[in-house]
Amino acid sequence: MQIGTQKKKKVLKRKKRNPFLPKDVKYVDYKNIELIEKFINSHGKILAARVTGLTANQQRAMSKAIKRARQMALIPYSKERVRKP
Repeated sequence: MQIGTQKKKKVLKRKKRNPFLPKDVKYVDYKNIELIEKFINSHGKILAARVTGLTANQQRAMSKAIKRARQMALIPYSKERVRKP
């Protein structure tokens, strides 16, 4: 009788699809608020490239656009939180 000889199942991870390909986005514009808000979480943080599926260059352009939109007050720096008394 052998203990611990069971084989572990390999978990196949699917590669994230690039969200810009189906929409034919040529460049990221800081004025496109609908697109930018998809890459910000509920606390107002920029989502990582491994989560969104963007390439490195696209992630840099997206973070630059988000920061510019924040600077121009098109989107808030952080989402509004409600404190419970």
